[in-house]
Amino acid sequence: MRSGVLHPLALRLGRELRDIGVHRGDGVLVAVSGGPDSMALLHLLAELQPQLPLELHAACVEHGLRPKETPAEWALVQQACTALSLPCQRLVVDVRQAATEQKISLEHAARNLRYQALERERQATGAQWLALAHTADDQVEEILLRLLRGGSRKALSGMRRQSGARIRPLLGIRKRALVSYLAAKGLPSCFDSSNSDTRFLRNRIRLHLLPILEQAYETGIRAALLKTADNLAMDEDLLEQQQGCAWDELVQSGEGPSGPIWRLKRQGLLALHPALQRRLLERLLCNAQGSASYEHIMALLRLAGRGDNGRELHLKGGLRAVVQRDLLCFSFPWGRGPCRRSCKKRAGL
Repeated sequence: MRSGVLHPLALRLGRELRDIGVHRGDGVLVAVSGGPDSMALLHLLAELQPQLPLELHAACVEHGLRPKETPAEWALVQQACTALSLPCQRLVVDVRQAATEQKISLEHAARNLRYQALERERQATGAQWLALAHTADDQVEEILLRLLRGGSRKALSGMRRQSGARIRPLLGIRKRALVSYLAAKGLPSCFDSSNSDTRFLRNRIRLHLLPILEQAYETGIRAALLKTADNLAMDEDLLEQQQGCAWDELVQSGEGPSGPIWRLKRQGLLALHPALQRRLLERLLCNAQGSASYEHIMALLRLAGRGDNGRELHLKGGLRAVVQRDLLCFSFPWGRGPCRRSCKKRAGL
């Protein structure tokens, strides 16, 4: 597979990797589950080696949710990596325990633990990149999922080909093309039974909603959603640049007696377009407390607009916003932790 004429998908993958910024000799950790998408990615990267030599490693995450199936998946990944002379590692995580302790869904816990384990392995191998096998079909499902959950412009722009060290070089390729590639090469893959479990919203979108939309409303719905996501992604890039400029001009950060402090120029914030106002406050809240709700962002805009000196707003995790003349100051006066007073009452939510 590593010699001769490259398959068209391998050539396309090479172009995608170069566009992303992957260079000859870079280390790439490939997340391989044993399913058709990730098995195709693994073999395509190996086939591409003569043209774009990379230091490839593979990792297979064991979630502990399908004990009857995962041994065969791991065996298949090992077999493929041995045939390709690539190192591979099995990463075990306890999804059920995390879901119970954090009071989140199994799907949410599995995604968090999977990315955490893969990132640790990427750092351990010294690889510059973590390659994920998300396809154009996954992108369509993700856009619909985010739309149903009331996603923002950024959310509706879908997954990115590159997010830091994470790369998704198959994001423009349909799953059926990868399945055809495996069949043509005589390469096996495994079927994940959880992909048929309609308890998960993503599966209901794939198995129920998308077929209805294609059959009864618009046969080209997948292409239309991908085009919409691409357009939104370009708009998002522009807004991200403008937000960065506004951040550099209006926000100062430092350390105080009880932790980090952010000082935001209030009049400068109010002079921005509302879209940039919300984005700037969202970034600040995410930096400070890890998340930002629409309600808190709007409450902060009301606080900034009123401008009453000394007026304050208590937010999640002990974060407090206080008007100090022309500044809106964010800090943790009592340290990080639950607010001492009612956040909703102080915020007027």
